Amino acid sequence: MKLFNRTAMFLGKRNVVTSLCLVLLAGALSACGSAKPPETAATPKPADTMAAKPAEPAAAKPAEATAPKALVPASLILNWFAEPEHGGNFAALAKGYYKDAGFDMTLTPGGPSVSATQIVASGKAQFGMANGDDILVARQEGIPIIAIATSMQKSPQALIFHKDSGIKDFSDLNGHKVYVAATANFWQYMKKKYKLDTAQEMKYTGQLVNFVNDKNSVTQGYLTSEPFTLQQQNIEFGTLLNADSGYNIYAGVYFTTEKMVAEHPDQVKAFVEATVKGWDYYKDHSDEIHPMIKEKNPDMGLDMMKYSAQKEMDFVYGGDAVTKGTGIMTQERWAEVQKQLVDVGVLKKAEDLSKVFTTQFLPKK
Repeated sequence: MKLFNRTAMFLGKRNVVTSLCLVLLAGALSACGSAKPPETAATPKPADTMAAKPAEPAAAKPAEATAPKALVPASLILNWFAEPEHGGNFAALAKGYYKDAGFDMTLTPGGPSVSATQIVASGKAQFGMANGDDILVARQEGIPIIAIATSMQKSPQALIFHKDSGIKDFSDLNGHKVYVAATANFWQYMKKKYKLDTAQEMKYTGQLVNFVNDKNSVTQGYLTSEPFTLQQQNIEFGTLLNADSGYNIYAGVYFTTEKMVAEHPDQVKAFVEATVKGWDYYKDHSDEIHPMIKEKNPDMGLDMMKYSAQKEMDFVYGGDAVTKGTGIMTQERWAEVQKQLVDVGVLKKAEDLSKVFTTQFLPKK
Protein backbone atom coordinates (compact mmCIF):
# COMPACT_ATOMS: atom_id res chain seq x y z
CA MET A 1 0.00 0.00 0.00
CA LYS A 2 2.93 2.25 0.80
CA LEU A 3 4.38 1.58 -2.62
CA PHE A 4 1.07 2.49 -4.39
CA ASN A 5 0.75 5.90 -2.60
CA ARG A 6 4.31 6.88 -3.43
CA THR A 7 3.69 6.09 -7.10
CA ALA A 8 0.47 8.17 -7.24
CA MET A 9 2.14 11.20 -5.70
CA PHE A 10 4.93 10.93 -8.22
CA LEU A 11 2.50 10.89 -11.18
CA GLY A 12 0.47 13.80 -9.82
CA LYS A 13 3.42 16.07 -9.62
CA ARG A 14 4.75 15.10 -13.06
CA ASN A 15 4.19 18.55 -14.65
CA VAL A 16 5.94 20.47 -11.90
CA VAL A 17 8.86 18.18 -12.05
CA THR A 18 9.04 18.56 -15.82
CA SER A 19 9.24 22.34 -15.51
CA LEU A 20 11.93 22.22 -12.93
CA CYS A 21 13.91 19.81 -15.07
CA LEU A 22 13.79 22.27 -18.02
CA VAL A 23 15.14 25.06 -15.89
CA LEU A 24 17.87 22.98 -14.37
CA LEU A 25 18.63 21.01 -17.53
CA ALA A 26 21.84 22.77 -18.38
CA GLY A 27 23.27 22.44 -14.88
CA ALA A 28 22.13 18.87 -14.36
CA LEU A 29 23.17 17.61 -17.78
CA SER A 30 26.71 16.81 -16.75
CA ALA A 31 25.56 15.11 -13.54
CA CYS A 32 22.84 13.11 -15.36
CA GLY A 33 25.40 12.07 -17.99
CA SER A 34 27.74 10.60 -15.36
CA ALA A 35 25.03 8.77 -13.40
CA LYS A 36 24.07 5.17 -14.28
CA PRO A 37 20.46 4.62 -15.33
CA PRO A 38 18.36 2.96 -12.61
CA GLU A 39 17.90 -0.21 -14.61
CA THR A 40 21.66 -0.43 -15.29
CA ALA A 41 22.54 0.04 -11.63
CA ALA A 42 20.22 -2.84 -10.71
CA THR A 43 21.83 -5.24 -13.21
CA PRO A 44 23.75 -7.92 -11.34
CA LYS A 45 27.53 -8.02 -11.69
CA PRO A 46 29.11 -10.98 -13.46
CA ALA A 47 30.03 -12.43 -10.10
CA ASP A 48 26.44 -12.13 -8.93
CA THR A 49 25.25 -13.85 -12.11
CA MET A 50 27.54 -16.82 -11.46
CA ALA A 51 26.33 -17.08 -7.90
CA ALA A 52 22.75 -17.18 -9.06
CA LYS A 53 23.31 -20.35 -11.18
CA PRO A 54 22.48 -23.75 -9.66
CA ALA A 55 25.48 -25.31 -7.94
CA GLU A 56 27.25 -27.97 -10.04
CA PRO A 57 28.18 -31.32 -8.47
CA ALA A 58 31.64 -31.29 -6.95
CA ALA A 59 34.22 -33.30 -8.85
CA ALA A 60 35.22 -36.61 -7.25
CA LYS A 61 38.37 -36.42 -5.19
CA PRO A 62 41.34 -38.28 -6.64
CA ALA A 63 41.66 -40.26 -3.43
CA GLU A 64 38.08 -41.48 -3.76
CA ALA A 65 38.54 -42.43 -7.42
CA THR A 66 41.60 -44.56 -6.68
CA ALA A 67 40.51 -46.02 -3.34
CA PRO A 68 41.51 -49.73 -3.23
CA LYS A 69 38.81 -52.36 -3.05
CA ALA A 70 38.39 -54.21 0.21
CA LEU A 71 40.36 -57.47 0.26
CA VAL A 72 38.39 -60.71 0.30
CA PRO A 73 39.28 -62.96 3.26
CA ALA A 74 40.36 -66.39 1.98
CA SER A 75 42.12 -69.48 3.31
CA LEU A 76 44.23 -72.22 1.74
CA ILE A 77 44.47 -75.46 3.72
CA LEU A 78 47.93 -76.91 3.05
CA ASN A 79 48.40 -80.66 2.72
CA TRP A 80 51.03 -80.82 5.49
CA PHE A 81 52.95 -78.64 7.91
CA ALA A 82 54.58 -75.63 6.25
CA GLU A 83 57.55 -76.73 4.11
CA PRO A 84 59.25 -76.02 0.76
CA GLU A 85 56.57 -78.13 -0.95
CA HIS A 86 54.42 -75.03 -0.33
CA GLY A 87 57.11 -72.61 -1.48
CA GLY A 88 55.01 -71.09 -4.24
CA ASN A 89 52.22 -70.22 -1.84
CA PHE A 90 54.53 -68.56 0.66
CA ALA A 91 56.19 -66.68 -2.19
CA ALA A 92 52.78 -65.44 -3.40
CA LEU A 93 52.04 -64.27 0.14
CA ALA A 94 55.45 -62.66 0.72
CA LYS A 95 55.56 -60.83 -2.61
CA GLY A 96 51.98 -59.55 -2.35
CA TYR A 97 50.61 -61.57 -5.27
CA TYR A 98 47.58 -62.72 -3.30
CA LYS A 99 46.97 -59.17 -2.11
CA ASP A 100 47.25 -57.84 -5.66
CA ALA A 101 44.69 -60.50 -6.65
CA GLY A 102 42.26 -59.09 -4.09
CA PHE A 103 42.77 -61.58 -1.25
CA ASP A 104 43.54 -61.30 2.43
CA MET A 105 45.03 -64.79 2.27
CA THR A 106 45.70 -67.16 5.17
CA LEU A 107 47.86 -70.26 4.70
CA THR A 108 46.68 -72.87 7.20
CA PRO A 109 49.02 -75.82 7.91
CA GLY A 110 47.68 -79.32 7.45
CA GLY A 111 48.80 -82.49 9.21
CA PRO A 112 47.84 -86.10 9.92
CA SER A 113 44.59 -85.09 11.61
CA VAL A 114 43.59 -82.37 9.13
CA SER A 115 41.25 -83.16 6.23
CA ALA A 116 41.57 -80.38 3.68
CA THR A 117 38.81 -81.87 1.53
CA GLN A 118 36.32 -81.86 4.41
CA ILE A 119 37.23 -78.35 5.53
CA VAL A 120 36.90 -76.86 2.05
CA ALA A 121 33.71 -78.80 1.31
CA SER A 122 32.18 -77.43 4.52
CA GLY A 123 32.85 -73.86 3.40
CA LYS A 124 35.30 -73.11 6.25
CA ALA A 125 38.06 -72.51 3.68
CA GLN A 126 37.95 -71.55 0.02
CA PHE A 127 40.92 -73.58 -1.25
CA GLY A 128 42.84 -76.72 -0.30
CA MET A 129 45.69 -79.01 -1.32
CA ALA A 130 45.63 -82.78 -1.77
CA ASN A 131 47.08 -85.47 -4.00
CA GLY A 132 45.24 -86.15 -7.24
CA ASP A 133 44.10 -89.64 -6.21
CA ASP A 134 42.67 -88.27 -2.96
CA ILE A 135 40.51 -85.87 -4.96
CA LEU A 136 39.19 -88.74 -7.07
CA VAL A 137 38.34 -90.72 -3.92
CA ALA A 138 36.69 -87.67 -2.30
CA ARG A 139 34.46 -87.13 -5.32
CA GLN A 140 33.45 -90.79 -5.30
CA GLU A 141 32.39 -90.24 -1.69
CA GLY A 142 30.12 -87.40 -2.77
CA ILE A 143 32.37 -84.47 -1.83
CA PRO A 144 31.85 -81.84 -4.59
CA ILE A 145 35.41 -80.56 -5.01
CA ILE A 146 37.26 -79.86 -8.24
CA ALA A 147 40.99 -79.61 -9.00
CA ILE A 148 42.05 -76.25 -10.44
CA ALA A 149 45.88 -76.54 -10.68
CA THR A 150 48.76 -78.65 -9.40
CA SER A 151 51.96 -77.66 -7.66
CA MET A 152 53.85 -80.78 -8.80
CA GLN A 153 53.81 -82.64 -12.09
CA LYS A 154 54.62 -85.89 -10.31
CA SER A 155 54.82 -86.96 -6.70
CA PRO A 156 58.15 -87.08 -4.82
CA GLN A 157 56.73 -89.90 -2.70
CA ALA A 158 58.95 -93.00 -2.70
CA LEU A 159 59.84 -96.24 -0.96
CA ILE A 160 63.19 -96.07 0.84
CA PHE A 161 65.31 -99.16 1.47
CA HIS A 162 68.73 -99.97 2.91
CA LYS A 163 71.52 -100.05 0.36
CA ASP A 164 72.59 -103.61 1.19
CA SER A 165 69.04 -105.05 1.34
CA GLY A 166 69.21 -106.49 -2.17
CA ILE A 167 66.25 -104.41 -3.37
CA LYS A 168 66.55 -103.09 -6.92
CA ASP A 169 62.97 -103.00 -8.16
CA PHE A 170 59.41 -103.00 -6.81
CA SER A 171 59.09 -106.75 -7.26
CA ASP A 172 61.97 -107.17 -4.78
CA LEU A 173 59.80 -105.89 -1.92
CA ASN A 174 58.50 -109.40 -1.29
CA GLY A 175 59.95 -110.82 1.91
CA HIS A 176 60.64 -107.39 3.43
CA LYS A 177 58.88 -105.39 6.11
CA VAL A 178 57.32 -102.34 4.51
CA TYR A 179 56.34 -99.42 6.74
CA VAL A 180 53.44 -98.00 4.80
CA ALA A 181 49.92 -96.75 5.35
CA ALA A 182 47.83 -99.83 4.60
CA THR A 183 45.16 -97.76 2.89
CA ALA A 184 47.64 -95.80 0.75
CA ASN A 185 46.38 -95.88 -2.82
CA PHE A 186 49.84 -96.32 -4.32
CA TRP A 187 50.41 -99.39 -2.14
CA GLN A 188 47.19 -101.01 -3.34
CA TYR A 189 48.36 -100.49 -6.89
CA MET A 190 51.87 -101.86 -6.26
CA LYS A 191 50.65 -104.93 -4.42
CA LYS A 192 48.50 -105.96 -7.36
CA LYS A 193 50.88 -105.04 -10.18
CA TYR A 194 53.99 -106.60 -8.62
CA LYS A 195 52.22 -109.45 -6.77
CA LEU A 196 53.62 -108.44 -3.40
CA ASP A 197 51.98 -111.33 -1.54
CA THR A 198 54.84 -111.87 0.90
CA ALA A 199 55.68 -108.24 1.63
CA GLN A 200 54.96 -107.68 5.32
CA GLU A 201 52.93 -104.53 5.87
CA MET A 202 54.00 -102.58 8.96
CA LYS A 203 52.20 -99.59 10.43
CA TYR A 204 53.70 -96.34 9.19
CA THR A 205 54.06 -93.78 12.00
CA GLY A 206 55.92 -91.04 10.20
CA GLN A 207 59.09 -91.83 12.18
CA LEU A 208 62.29 -93.35 10.79
CA VAL A 209 63.52 -95.11 13.92
CA ASN A 210 62.07 -98.54 13.07
CA PHE A 211 63.45 -98.38 9.55
CA VAL A 212 66.91 -97.32 10.76
CA ASN A 213 67.06 -100.17 13.27
CA ASP A 214 65.94 -102.87 10.81
CA LYS A 215 68.31 -103.28 7.85
CA ASN A 216 65.80 -105.50 6.08
CA SER A 217 62.94 -103.01 6.19
CA VAL A 218 61.48 -100.48 3.77
CA THR A 219 59.62 -97.26 4.55
CA GLN A 220 57.52 -94.83 2.61
CA GLY A 221 58.77 -91.26 2.47
CA TYR A 222 59.45 -88.26 0.27
CA LEU A 223 62.60 -87.66 -1.72
CA THR A 224 62.42 -84.05 -0.59
CA SER A 225 62.73 -84.77 3.14
CA GLU A 226 63.56 -88.24 4.57
CA PRO A 227 66.79 -88.68 2.55
CA PHE A 228 68.20 -85.52 4.13
CA THR A 229 67.62 -86.92 7.63
CA LEU A 230 69.13 -90.28 6.70
CA GLN A 231 72.20 -88.60 5.25
CA GLN A 232 72.66 -86.73 8.51
CA GLN A 233 72.73 -90.12 10.27
CA ASN A 234 75.13 -91.61 7.72
CA ILE A 235 72.58 -94.24 6.67
CA GLU A 236 73.22 -95.70 3.23
CA PHE A 237 69.96 -96.10 1.36
CA GLY A 238 68.30 -96.43 -2.00
CA THR A 239 64.93 -95.24 -3.28
CA LEU A 240 62.13 -96.36 -5.56
CA LEU A 241 60.09 -93.41 -6.79
CA ASN A 242 56.39 -94.29 -6.72
CA ALA A 243 55.85 -92.66 -10.10
CA ASP A 244 58.33 -95.11 -11.63
CA SER A 245 56.01 -97.99 -10.68
CA GLY A 246 53.48 -96.64 -13.15
CA TYR A 247 51.38 -94.93 -10.50
CA ASN A 248 52.02 -91.35 -11.61
CA ILE A 249 49.71 -88.97 -9.77
CA TYR A 250 49.69 -85.21 -9.55
CA ALA A 251 50.89 -84.11 -6.11
CA GLY A 252 49.97 -81.01 -4.14
CA VAL A 253 46.87 -80.38 -6.24
CA TYR A 254 44.92 -77.19 -5.55
CA PHE A 255 41.17 -77.59 -5.34
CA THR A 256 38.00 -75.73 -4.46
CA THR A 257 34.29 -76.52 -4.50
CA GLU A 258 31.97 -76.71 -7.48
CA LYS A 259 29.96 -73.97 -5.79
CA MET A 260 32.98 -71.66 -5.64
CA VAL A 261 33.69 -72.22 -9.33
CA ALA A 262 30.06 -71.50 -10.25
CA GLU A 263 29.53 -68.46 -8.01
CA HIS A 264 33.00 -66.86 -7.86
CA PRO A 265 34.97 -67.86 -10.97
CA ASP A 266 36.79 -64.52 -10.88
CA GLN A 267 38.16 -65.32 -7.41
CA VAL A 268 39.19 -68.83 -8.45
CA LYS A 269 41.03 -67.43 -11.46
CA ALA A 270 42.72 -64.78 -9.34
CA PHE A 271 43.85 -67.40 -6.81
CA VAL A 272 45.29 -69.72 -9.47
CA GLU A 273 47.12 -66.95 -11.29
CA ALA A 274 48.63 -65.57 -8.06
CA THR A 275 49.70 -69.07 -6.97
CA VAL A 276 51.35 -69.85 -10.31
CA LYS A 277 53.12 -66.49 -10.16
CA GLY A 278 54.33 -67.40 -6.67
CA TRP A 279 55.75 -70.73 -7.85
CA ASP A 280 57.48 -69.07 -10.79
CA TYR A 281 59.11 -66.62 -8.37
CA TYR A 282 60.10 -69.35 -5.91
CA LYS A 283 62.03 -71.21 -8.60
CA ASP A 284 64.93 -68.74 -8.48
CA HIS A 285 64.36 -67.17 -5.05
CA SER A 286 63.71 -70.08 -2.70
CA ASP A 287 66.33 -68.95 -0.14
CA GLU A 288 64.48 -65.64 0.18
CA ILE A 289 61.19 -67.36 0.98
CA HIS A 290 62.42 -70.06 3.39
CA PRO A 291 62.69 -67.84 6.51
CA MET A 292 58.97 -67.13 6.17
CA ILE A 293 58.24 -70.86 6.01
CA LYS A 294 60.43 -71.44 9.06
CA GLU A 295 58.31 -68.99 11.06
CA LYS A 296 55.40 -71.37 10.54
CA ASN A 297 57.47 -74.53 11.04
CA PRO A 298 60.40 -73.81 13.42
CA ASP A 299 61.30 -77.52 13.60
CA MET A 300 62.51 -77.50 10.00
CA GLY A 301 65.95 -76.00 9.51
CA LEU A 302 66.96 -73.76 6.64
CA ASP A 303 69.56 -76.29 5.52
CA MET A 304 66.87 -78.95 5.14
CA MET A 305 64.65 -76.46 3.30
CA LYS A 306 67.45 -75.74 0.86
CA TYR A 307 67.85 -79.48 0.24
CA SER A 308 64.10 -79.93 -0.28
CA ALA A 309 63.88 -77.02 -2.69
CA GLN A 310 66.68 -78.43 -4.83
CA LYS A 311 65.09 -81.88 -4.92
CA GLU A 312 61.62 -80.65 -5.82
CA MET A 313 62.59 -78.51 -8.80
CA ASP A 314 62.01 -81.25 -11.38
CA PHE A 315 58.76 -82.30 -9.73
CA VAL A 316 57.33 -78.76 -9.96
CA TYR A 317 58.86 -77.36 -13.13
CA GLY A 318 59.57 -80.50 -15.15
CA GLY A 319 57.29 -82.67 -17.30
CA ASP A 320 54.44 -80.86 -19.02
CA ALA A 321 55.21 -77.68 -17.07
CA VAL A 322 58.26 -77.10 -19.30
CA THR A 323 56.12 -76.42 -22.37
CA LYS A 324 52.65 -75.82 -20.94
CA GLY A 325 53.42 -73.78 -17.85
CA THR A 326 53.51 -74.23 -14.08
CA GLY A 327 50.42 -75.90 -12.63
CA ILE A 328 49.25 -77.60 -15.83
CA MET A 329 47.25 -80.86 -15.76
CA THR A 330 46.13 -83.11 -18.60
CA GLN A 331 43.13 -85.31 -19.33
CA GLU A 332 45.39 -88.28 -20.11
CA ARG A 333 47.10 -88.25 -16.74
CA TRP A 334 43.86 -87.99 -14.78
CA ALA A 335 42.26 -90.74 -16.85
CA GLU A 336 45.22 -93.07 -16.31
CA VAL A 337 45.20 -92.73 -12.51
CA GLN A 338 41.44 -93.07 -12.36
CA LYS A 339 41.59 -96.31 -14.36
CA GLN A 340 44.28 -97.67 -12.05
CA LEU A 341 42.18 -96.94 -8.98
CA VAL A 342 39.15 -98.62 -10.54
CA ASP A 343 41.26 -101.67 -11.41
CA VAL A 344 42.44 -102.16 -7.81
CA GLY A 345 38.99 -101.51 -6.37
CA VAL A 346 39.71 -98.18 -4.67
CA LEU A 347 37.11 -96.57 -6.94
CA LYS A 348 33.83 -98.27 -7.81
CA LYS A 349 33.48 -96.54 -11.16
CA ALA A 350 35.04 -93.92 -13.39
CA GLU A 351 33.98 -90.30 -12.88
CA ASP A 352 33.23 -87.69 -15.51
CA LEU A 353 36.66 -86.05 -15.53
CA SER A 354 35.23 -82.70 -16.60
CA LYS A 355 33.85 -82.53 -13.06
CA VAL A 356 37.09 -83.73 -11.47
CA PHE A 357 39.49 -81.07 -12.77
CA THR A 358 39.69 -77.96 -14.93
CA THR A 359 42.50 -75.94 -16.48
CA GLN A 360 40.31 -72.96 -17.39
CA PHE A 361 41.78 -70.78 -14.65
CA LEU A 362 45.45 -71.37 -15.46
CA PRO A 363 47.41 -68.55 -17.13
CA LYS A 364 47.89 -69.03 -20.85
CA LYS A 365 51.42 -70.15 -21.70
